[in-house]
Amino acid sequence: MEAYFFYFYRNKIFKTMKTLLLVLLVSFSLTGFSQKKEMLFNGKTLDGWSIFVSDSTIKPSAFFYVKNGVIETPGMPTGYLRTKKEFENYRLHVEWRYPETPTNSGVFLHTVGPDKIWPTHYQCQLKHLSAGDFIVQGEGVSATVRDTVYLSTPKVKPIAPKAKPSSEKKAGEWNSYDIVCKGNTIEVKVNGVLQNYATQCSLTKGGIGLQAEGSKIQFRNIWIEKIK
Repeated sequence: MEAYFFYFYRNKIFKTMKTLLLVLLVSFSLTGFSQKKEMLFNGKTLDGWSIFVSDSTIKPSAFFYVKNGVIETPGMPTGYLRTKKEFENYRLHVEWRYPETPTNSGVFLHTVGPDKIWPTHYQCQLKHLSAGDFIVQGEGVSATVRDTVYLSTPKVKPIAPKAKPSSEKKAGEWNSYDIVCKGNTIEVKVNGVLQNYATQCSLTKGGIGLQAEGSKIQFRNIWIEKIK
């Protein structure tokens, strides 16, 4: 009888310890993820961003602003938001929608140099039905997509077209970009669909930008995660 109780309680204690260990491992895992993930938009202010608008008579605060928990811009004239920090080796998530007529916009990657129309960067296109196209912007900047070298010149800002038919949702619905910048490569997914993959990128670090170019557009749930 004593042997029975010994084995019974030993097994019970062992199972309890296994459960506690599993809970601790899950807790540490979730904590590690939340520490790596950085929100670039807090839903209230544009802290951490700078605004550039091509028309100096327009107040920047009337060009990009927070409305009902999302970033909004009328889209005209041209301009952009740009992070004050520079980033490299990261996973970026951005959600966008056109609440009215869908036209044109973009997400800037590795933005460097002075503010102007347009700064040096790579752009993940947000032109309606063309999200996933990859634009190389800035004299001498280059990237390779599907064995083709795209080189930006003073006259040509080449576009590497998306790999598949449009994976955008209907106008007015929220879409997502998931972009991975690792070393000299950039992977671009639209609503989970791989649309572009660039290698041999001459730019590997810089600011992140949100473009105004055409009509009202909104952005939300913008976060970045450092990767090795």
